[in-house]
Amino acid sequence: MAHFIIRSCCRFPSSSGIRRFTNHQSFHLKRCIKTRLCVLPPCGVGGALALRAYSSDRGDPKPHQKVVVVGIPNPFIWLRTRVYYFLIRAYFDSEFNIEEFTEGAKQAFFHVSKLLSQCQFAALEGLVANDLIGKLEEKCGLLPPNYKTALLARPDELMYTTPGDVGIYYDDKGRRFVSILMRFWYLTSARLPEDSLEGTRVFKVAIGGEGEAESKRLLTANYEFQREFTKGVAPDWTITRIEHSKLLD
Repeated sequence: MAHFIIRSCCRFPSSSGIRRFTNHQSFHLKRCIKTRLCVLPPCGVGGALALRAYSSDRGDPKPHQKVVVVGIPNPFIWLRTRVYYFLIRAYFDSEFNIEEFTEGAKQAFFHVSKLLSQCQFAALEGLVANDLIGKLEEKCGLLPPNYKTALLARPDELMYTTPGDVGIYYDDKGRRFVSILMRFWYLTSARLPEDSLEGTRVFKVAIGGEGEAESKRLLTANYEFQREFTKGVAPDWTITRIEHSKLLD
């Protein structure tokens, strides 16, 4: 099993965030301070998203527009995940914190999506499960360049993040596992056919003065993180599932 993604087994000071190590490099992941969302209530399966464009300065004759994604989570999924978080803290990791985990998952998402867009599959070792890397290499090899570009998610283009399903299970050997599915909504400027990606939204964002609007598309991605909690096993999270809306299914 691959390893070294997110270390949530230890509690870090809020200023230092989560520390992640790989075989090739180390990252110091600082916790986010600013919030990108104006509303956090009822997304995920059965949820809904809304897009709002607004001016950053009403007095500016050439306003810069921003896009805000308003998530409406499914209340049943929200409640179920909270129960699982309690079980994880009670029986697996007493210091588990979903907020810290989410920030680490974001950093992993940015890094892995960049590697995928650049087809650097060897660099995914230790971050992504070994059996998944081969499948991703095969799928990415069939994608045209513009689709590969659309895989890249940048921090300033991430619109919304929410945990999805949470699973706790045991295998036949008595090993214990926890999996957390993270859902991401992000913008891309990649040129994609209008009818190629069902369920996505296309809109224009004014990045300068009048006549300088740029078309962007809102895409979704699902990344599943898994950790083995068997005694004596390193406390590392591994990505075991990657889906980008209609790009990598």
